[in-house]
Amino acid sequence: MKLPSHNRYDFTPIDARADYEWPGGKRLAVVFCNNIEHFAFSAGLGTDNASGSGPQNQRNWAWKDYGNRVGLWRYLDLLDEFEIPGSHNINSTVLEAYPEITRRLVQRGDEFIGHGRTNAERQDVLWEEDEARLITESTEVIERLSGRAPEGWLGPYIAQSKVTLDLLQENGYRYVLDWPADDQPFWMRTRAGKILSVPYPLELNDSPALIFRQHTAREFADMMIDQFDEMLLQSRKRPLVYIVALHPFIIGQPFRLHAFRRAVEHILRSRDQLWLTTPGDIARYASALPPGVVPGS
Repeated sequence: MKLPSHNRYDFTPIDARADYEWPGGKRLAVVFCNNIEHFAFSAGLGTDNASGSGPQNQRNWAWKDYGNRVGLWRYLDLLDEFEIPGSHNINSTVLEAYPEITRRLVQRGDEFIGHGRTNAERQDVLWEEDEARLITESTEVIERLSGRAPEGWLGPYIAQSKVTLDLLQENGYRYVLDWPADDQPFWMRTRAGKILSVPYPLELNDSPALIFRQHTAREFADMMIDQFDEMLLQSRKRPLVYIVALHPFIIGQPFRLHAFRRAVEHILRSRDQLWLTTPGDIARYASALPPGVVPGS
């Protein structure tokens, strides 16, 4: 029996790979990746805090806008407090609607990661021409308003069409976060070259955990801690990427931010063993390793 296949990468078990180290001889890369999103008012797609994916209205629009008005600023203050580099999957319409956010991220030197135009739409349902336009438009806005073209991409709702990888590679993107298949980077094939997959979590992600599975803030903090402790132990065998995915309208609620702070404090007690970094830095480092080290190279 032959099942449909994507043919984008080969199967490579983690125990069969070459060993390497992160900068400074570190074995565990740690990334805090935040999503900054903009939604249509009472229209299009969006999350609902009571029913997951209920109809869009003023209540759930305001809940999500809380993240941009309040939650994000508290989250950035926490990154400042602990001297943590920031990376953000960002809808390009955010930069046009809220220039104050752009200024704060540029001031911090954070990484801007392409995240479509808005989370009111998905790209995997578009014809190739329309998807190409979406990628081009969102990329142009980020480059123009942040001063630098994004190198990485996470599709809204972590969704891709059959040609997304091809379109991203052809638009100059170096890496994607949409394929949660590994704890290490690996190379993927496109019709015109390669693009790197950098780990990104579906599980250690506040949206599915706290909204859809209804975990508590303390449970999510425990998840972060358990994931970190086990990965730090596993990294003695091979280099790994620990990454947590966040949304300011979720994690930025004070009671959740308090629990999140506890998890961050636990992680940073091992700071001297960690490479605190961004997906872009991971992609640049992995891309420079000798051929044969990163799967697919």
